[in-house]
Amino acid sequence: MSSNKPKALVTGASSGIGAATALELARRGMVVAVHYFNNEDGGRQTVQAIRDAGGEALAIKADVRQQAEVERLVAGVLSEFGTLDVLINNAGSLVGRVPFFAMTDEYWNEVFQLNVSSVFYCTQAAGRQMAKQKSGVVVNVSSVAGRHGGGPGAICYAAAKGAVLTLTKGLAKELAPYGIRVNGVNPGVILTPFHERFTNEEQMKRMVDTIAMKRAGTAEETATVIAFLVSSDAKYLTGETIEVNGGQLMD
Repeated sequence: MSSNKPKALVTGASSGIGAATALELARRGMVVAVHYFNNEDGGRQTVQAIRDAGGEALAIKADVRQQAEVERLVAGVLSEFGTLDVLINNAGSLVGRVPFFAMTDEYWNEVFQLNVSSVFYCTQAAGRQMAKQKSGVVVNVSSVAGRHGGGPGAICYAAAKGAVLTLTKGLAKELAPYGIRVNGVNPGVILTPFHERFTNEEQMKRMVDTIAMKRAGTAEETATVIAFLVSSDAKYLTGETIEVNGGQLMD
């Protein structure tokens, strides 16, 4: 791998926002580790798309719900890259739309492990290397659900993404002395396999009706905001989370 290019790890990069972000970072000159878990084909397709465009990338599998797996993931990236400059904590999922009174302990824990613990594990493991370098950037992908409580059957996911928002601010304070910036994005209704899986046509229509721009966003539109946060153009930004929602929610 090219030693003079910045090195990035994007979790959950086999589809959707993660894949688009991996492609965008590579387009901007980074070498990218494309993380996947279940979707190996998607991970390898993302890598191939980067290589076809003249970039450098590798695919690496790990279950980011497990701390030992994350330690292995980061060690593998460092073995290939020698360093790590950027971490995008994108892995996450609604898992399923479940009404509050139907939620089980197992469901609650799975959603929080996937969406919150993964951010903790990945940032701690990657952050150790960044702290040694005295530089690094972390971007956490939260959700508009973390701001407004989520849609039908999504209260657990919304609570988890709300925790990611708070974690982003805490990490920004904790890691600033090491030269590490931590920011986030809150995607709104974005056209990805997430909604193909969890949102029916009627639900999608109702959500789009609440958006000022009257359309859903794209993964690429989210990826460019993430790329901005990673860039030197955002060098005095930390602890910030940008709403990427077409005017669905405004402060």
